[in-house]
Amino acid sequence: MRKFYYSETCSRFLRADDNAILGEMGSLNEFDLTLDQRDAWQQEIIIMKQVVRELGGEGNIVFEYTIPRLGKRVDVVLLLNGIVFTIEFKVGSNEFLVNDKEQVWDYALDLKNFHEESRDRIIVPILVATEAPDKACSSSPGLFSVYNDKVYYPLFTNSARLLLTIQQVLAKEGTKAPIDAHEWLYSRYNPTPTIIQAASALYMNHSVEDITKHEADKAGIDTCTDLILDIIRKSKVNHQKSICFVTGVPGAGKTLVGLNVAIQQEQGDLAVYLSGNGPLVKVLTEALARDKVQKEKAANRKCTKTEAERQVSRFIQIIHRYRDNMLAKLKTPIQGTGIEIDPAKVSKAANANAAEVENVAIFDEAQRMWDMRHLSAWLARKKNLANFPMSEGEFLIWSLDQHKDWATIVCLVGGGQEINSGEGGIGLWIQALNETFPDWQVYISDRLTDKEYAEGNVAALLADNPNVHLEQNLHLAVSQRSYRAETLSLFVHQLLDLDVDAARSTYADIKERYPIVLTRDLNKAKQWVRDHARGSERYGMLVSSKAFRLKPLAIDIRSQADIVPWFLNSISDIRSSLFLEDVATEFDIQGLELDWTCLVWDGDFRYDPKHHCWQHFNFRSDRWQNINQAEGRAYQLNAYRVLLTRARQGMVICIPEGNPDDKTRLPEFYDPTYEYFKELDLEVI
Repeated sequence: MRKFYYSETCSRFLRADDNAILGEMGSLNEFDLTLDQRDAWQQEIIIMKQVVRELGGEGNIVFEYTIPRLGKRVDVVLLLNGIVFTIEFKVGSNEFLVNDKEQVWDYALDLKNFHEESRDRIIVPILVATEAPDKACSSSPGLFSVYNDKVYYPLFTNSARLLLTIQQVLAKEGTKAPIDAHEWLYSRYNPTPTIIQAASALYMNHSVEDITKHEADKAGIDTCTDLILDIIRKSKVNHQKSICFVTGVPGAGKTLVGLNVAIQQEQGDLAVYLSGNGPLVKVLTEALARDKVQKEKAANRKCTKTEAERQVSRFIQIIHRYRDNMLAKLKTPIQGTGIEIDPAKVSKAANANAAEVENVAIFDEAQRMWDMRHLSAWLARKKNLANFPMSEGEFLIWSLDQHKDWATIVCLVGGGQEINSGEGGIGLWIQALNETFPDWQVYISDRLTDKEYAEGNVAALLADNPNVHLEQNLHLAVSQRSYRAETLSLFVHQLLDLDVDAARSTYADIKERYPIVLTRDLNKAKQWVRDHARGSERYGMLVSSKAFRLKPLAIDIRSQADIVPWFLNSISDIRSSLFLEDVATEFDIQGLELDWTCLVWDGDFRYDPKHHCWQHFNFRSDRWQNINQAEGRAYQLNAYRVLLTRARQGMVICIPEGNPDDKTRLPEFYDPTYEYFKELDLEVI
């Protein structure tokens, strides 16, 4: 499919028949051509011919250029004098709406960040409300962005002043190197979407190559996906049970791989994407359901929100629903060390194959599965099911093992991200495979030997398993989240390891593309993220779940944010992250991301300069108490690892000054941490 509906040199565009242009555009329109759309295109053609004629017929013009990551099209792109003008028309409108401003700005930013031939070009977004009064229009060309990345602040004009607006920009910029229109039209487009955008695009039948950065090495998302799909095919053909462990740095795209596999399998053998991350499932389900309703409405088809949610839930579910469905089939009370299906609790048709209907299950955040002690205690307390003899990972393998023919499990594993008590990490899965399911084929990456995974004991745990297959493409080595700084995860790793020299060196390499600033003033921190966000970019405040002494700053972690509107709604909703009132913790944000974050640091996690180590605290009643257990300290370290890797474009870290008159907020709880961050050469604001 072409990326555009019409493209031509401006001189040929002037000579072309209007109806012929309209016909070519209409023939490529994926929806039924409505009268409103036809009339809008006719007006755009007339207006642009007037403008191009006065500009001397120079340059190239493109109508309806596709922006895959956003799932939208730019009305008009004018390539003139080495400048990329992105023009969005609101035909018949007499005002400039905030959403329209964000839309045209998003187009420009997308081209700048992800379109190779636009990367070094000046990009000028122009919003044309054709009937707007002159006094509402921009009086002069806008300024470049705060990055000075050659993206203009959006210009506002009506149809009569569009020519003048373009002429003002041309006069300001002077002569630039010309743009090869063919190269521009067919340029590589390498986006790095948020997981919400990626899931939406995949669900709307885009390919993963359409929406994500395609890395040259073999550890890319598409390569990993293809490998897993091939393992699934082999398992089916050979009537085998198999399990794949996908690892990767934070933000590398593990969740995207899982969603891609689930969606691609949906039309054939059933697959389900399962996550214990409640906020992620809620946000993705809501986002996909909203998109589904909008798409059906655009195609003049009816689809209720309830129906859309039902369709989405076919392939994405909270893991507890899947687990509870299998628990309901068990023979109770449980006797001894084994479990078995109760024939009376399944239909006769299903009795020979009592597993759930999906042969493929993708478990996101697999390292967060509970160990046997925690799962057994929870089931006894909440489900009145005593003596449960398995860890959560072992039970999930057992559940898929009930298929009599074949099954494949895909475990998406984040290294060093266990943040809850009882999360056993990847070691429990491997222990279950060795002891209970020795016939399963095990596919892992060679990176599972890193210390973030089962304390570096994976190789030893699998040493005697004859069914292990090492696949390097099951590891995603490059962060997709922070497209401005692919080495952000390395910086955070060094920061938390207190390797000052290495962290300072790594940050020096990324700070021009990925700013991280430091402040002690929360108001300055909030203003910084507001100033840096452009278009529809999202920002929000993050805190640790143990940050109990930020209440004097009007931050109370006991007041839970409504996570769906926090991630999805606009600044007009006080529940939105953009309002900068409600905060998200590591439990809310894990697996998701924002463009910009404001991380507010409390006294629960402090740098100790005397011993060059981190100190870990819980707040109890009226005082901070040391966390003495190694497991608890590890969870807290991982919580901050999550918080420090949620921003795609940059972050501000706010460390309060404390209060010498408040024994729970003494300055010495905060000052050493602040000084440590200053040592890393972060800019102070």
